[in-house]
Amino acid sequence: MDFAAEGFYEGLEGGALDERRALLEWLVAEGFGDDELRRAHRRGLLVFLAAEREVGGEPKYTTAEVAQIAGADPELLKRLRRAHGLPLPEVDATEFTDVDLASARTARAFTDLGLTEDQMVATTRVLGRSLSTASEAMRALMLETVLEPGTTELELAQRYAAQVHAVMPLVGPMIVQMLSQHLRNMVQSEMVGQAERISGQLPGARDQAVAFADLVGFTRLGEEIAPEDLGSVAERLFSITREVVDPPVRLVKTIGDAVMLTAAAPDDLVRAALQLVAASDAESAGTDAAFPQVRVGLAYGPTVARGGDVFGRAVNLASRVTSIARAGSVLATREVRDAAARDFLWSSAHARRIKGLPEPVPLYRARPLPAAGL
Repeated sequence: MDFAAEGFYEGLEGGALDERRALLEWLVAEGFGDDELRRAHRRGLLVFLAAEREVGGEPKYTTAEVAQIAGADPELLKRLRRAHGLPLPEVDATEFTDVDLASARTARAFTDLGLTEDQMVATTRVLGRSLSTASEAMRALMLETVLEPGTTELELAQRYAAQVHAVMPLVGPMIVQMLSQHLRNMVQSEMVGQAERISGQLPGARDQAVAFADLVGFTRLGEEIAPEDLGSVAERLFSITREVVDPPVRLVKTIGDAVMLTAAAPDDLVRAALQLVAASDAESAGTDAAFPQVRVGLAYGPTVARGGDVFGRAVNLASRVTSIARAGSVLATREVRDAAARDFLWSSAHARRIKGLPEPVPLYRARPLPAAGL
C-alpha cells in the first residue's frame, strides 16, 4: 500500500512524519493487513491497533458468517450488539473476531435455555452500560502506566500492546468473580412471596423507599477547579456511599454528582442516609480541598424495577425533595417519617409545593437519636 497516497502522512512533517513511518513499518511487520490499517487510520487509532488485536483477536468473520457458524438468529445478534452499545459493521465487512463468535454462541445457548429475546436484550443493555464504563476506566489506567514524556507513536503502540497482553488473562476471571459475588449477594437478599409463587411472575410494582443524595454547590465548584479534580469529587461521593451502604440498602446508580439508593424498609434507608451525610461531613473536614456537603431526599411508595433501574412516583418525588433539602440534612416525606417515627428524631420542615403535584407535600427533617451514635 502507498501510505502517502492514501493520506497516512497527511498533516505530518519532521519528527512526527518519521514516527508515523516507524509505526507503520512495525504494524506491517506484525502482520496487519491493508484493510485493518485503513480502518484504524480512518478512526485515528493506528497507535492502538496492536492492543486491539490483543483484546479481541484478528478479524475473521462477517456478520452473516458469525450467525451461520453459531447457529444464531442474525437479527437477534444485531439487537444484542445495539443493546451492548457497540457499532454495527457493514454487512460484508470482515470485522468480527473469535470473541464475537463466542458471544454469538452464548446468545444461542441462552435462547436454548428458554430466555426470550426481550429478556436477553434488556440484560445486555444493563451489562453493556456497566462494562462500557469499566472498560473506559481500565483503558485510562493502562495508558497511565505506559505513557511517558516524549513517548513516540511506536513506543506507545508497543508498550500499550504489551500491557494489554499481560492484563487480558486476568480480566475474564476478575469479571466472573465480581459478577458472581454480586449475584450471590442479590440471591441472599431476594424475597419472593406467596403471590409471586402462585402467579409465577414478579410483581409489577413494590412499595420501596427511595433516596437521592447529591453534592451541594457542585455546579459552582465546576467553575473553580479543573475538570479532572471535579471528576474526583464526584467519584469520592460514590466511594463514600459504597463504604456506608450495606444490604438491605441498595446503591442503584450514580447520576453525575448524585447517587440513588433504595430499600424495602424506610428506616433502613433513613439510617443509611444519615450515615452518608456524617461520612461526607467528615470527608469535608479532613481534606485539603473542601469536599461539598451532601443533602438527601427520601420518599416511599410503589416502584418498578426494570433493566437494573427503578422507576415510579417515589423516585420522582425523592429527586424533587433532594433539591429542596438543605446542605448536610436528610429530608423525607410523611410516609417515610411515619414508617420510621420511633427510630429517629423528626422535625417539621413545613409543607412545600413540588412540581407536578397539586397539593403541598409535608416534609420532615431526620436526625439520629442520641443513643444511635451516628
